[in-house]
Amino acid sequence: MVMAKSTGLAERDVIIERILEREEMFYRAMRPLCYEQWFSLDYTMPQLKAMLLLFTDGPCRMSVLSSRLGSLPTTTGIVERLVKQGLVVRDNQTGDRRIVMCKLSQKGQDSMEQLWQSRQTCARGFLSQVPLPKLRTVCEAMEILSEAAATAERCSTGQLCGSGSGQ
Repeated sequence: MVMAKSTGLAERDVIIERILEREEMFYRAMRPLCYEQWFSLDYTMPQLKAMLLLFTDGPCRMSVLSSRLGSLPTTTGIVERLVKQGLVVRDNQTGDRRIVMCKLSQKGQDSMEQLWQSRQTCARGFLSQVPLPKLRTVCEAMEILSEAAATAERCSTGQLCGSGSGQ
């Protein structure tokens, strides 16, 4: 029985490596088709990270943004430059000056939505060329990956999670 388990584990590792190789091939093939808009951005990497966090997670306290990006002095400078560019808005409506909320401005929201839409438009273009039976398989695989990612996120935040064996 021990042999079957170790063989299963070895097979799992081989399959995971194949998936990761295919993922890399996919993104390399997609890059010239889909990344033109991303490469035309005039944001630093830390600015883009801050904007993506605000886009995906919504408004948050400066302290939360700082913990996700690194240190408070650095985050303050990043946010300050984004505010000057009209991409982020700071707010301290709570009456407590220590609590500063950050959110994308309409200009920042529009910029992130354009990036998201450009990637989705590109993905639609190549997905529309996949035969329907294979497209169903891709959809099922994405649903499985989405569930696994949600489980991993719950585990990383200390919530109850499974063993990860995924038989």
